[in-house]
Order: sequence, then C-alpha cells, then structure tokens
Amino acid sequence: MMHTQTEHPIFPLPQPLNATQQVQLQRYLDLLEKWNSVINLTAVRDRSAMEFLHVQDSLSVLPYLEQCTTLLDVGSGAGLPGIPLAVACPHMAVTLLESNQKKAAFLRQAKLELNLNNVTVVAERVEQWQHAAGFDAIVSRAFSDLPDFVAGARHLRAKGGMLIAMKGVVPFEEITRLSPEWTTQVVPIVVPGLEAERHLILISEKQA
Repeated sequence: MMHTQTEHPIFPLPQPLNATQQVQLQRYLDLLEKWNSVINLTAVRDRSAMEFLHVQDSLSVLPYLEQCTTLLDVGSGAGLPGIPLAVACPHMAVTLLESNQKKAAFLRQAKLELNLNNVTVVAERVEQWQHAAGFDAIVSRAFSDLPDFVAGARHLRAKGGMLIAMKGVVPFEEITRLSPEWTTQVVPIVVPGLEAERHLILISEKQA
C-alpha cells in the first residue's frame, strides 16, 4: 500500500461563505442545540465550541472536494460533516447516510428548515445500501476505523472516487491494515480556533 504525508497543514476555503450560508450555519447550530436536549446528537454543549469542533472542522474537507459533484457522508449522525459541506457547496449533491432513525429524523428536519435542496437523507446501514451511480467522494467523521470504513463503503464509490476519513492523531496502525490495493495520503489540518490535532486520510485506489 502506498502512503504519503503532506508536509504542511492546509485549511484554505475555496471561496468565502456568503451571508446566506453564514445564516444557514447559525440556524443549523440552533437546531443542533434544540434537538440535542431531546436526543443525544453531540456531547459538545457550548455554542462557541460547536462552531469550532463541528462546523469549522467539517469545512476543513472543502479543499479536497473541488472536483466533486456528489458526496456521501457515512454515519452522518448530527449531519457532520455533511450539512456544513452542503451549505458551503450548494452545487454538490450531498447524501447523508445514517442508520439511527432518530438522528435521521433530525437530518430531515435540518434539510427542511435550512432549505437544503441539494441534500438527501437515507436511513440505512452503509453495508446494505446500494447506489447505482456511486459517489465522487465518501467521507466519514469518527464513524469507524479505516479498514471497516473502506470495506463498508467501497461499493458506493463512483469510478475514480475517493474515500476521506476525518481523524485526530494519525491512525498509523489502521493504515497498515488497509489492503495493498489502496493508496493513502495523510493531510494535517489546522482548524481555526481548534488546538487539537486533526488529519484527513485520503484513500484512493492504486493506479495500475
């Protein structure tokens, strides 16, 4: 398996969010706070912490989605990173895959209240769900370890599609357990306002 690591932290937004998008993200946090009192969506309760730990962290994926028209968020939970990415990229079709019915209900309500016409919510397990066309990018945030993520989601990739795992410290042991057919790129990320170590693991099929 080929493995590379990017030298320098990267977090450039392809383009600044406009006023409408900023409002949508604030409304999303409103919903997250409201629903979190009923169902456990996130352990983070502080509003300002949510902005850094959830929204800004989710947007760190943006620079790697510039060529993508379809995105699958596996184990979306509270809509992270899928909802912030859908807000930032209204041209991109984003599917939120979440097997928990209560969390899926929250995602449907968020789609409705935020007018996210580019979002589709699917309440299925990733291993069992099928999608004929596949996705340009498949992302997971604290969903599972890398081998399980790849094994469960690989059938949902479009040809040439990429898997993106959002991690804290570099999961070296998980990387070594990936099949040799995959190549990985480890990208350290600096998230504004967040001191914790963050990395993206970009996983693609090795070229013949």
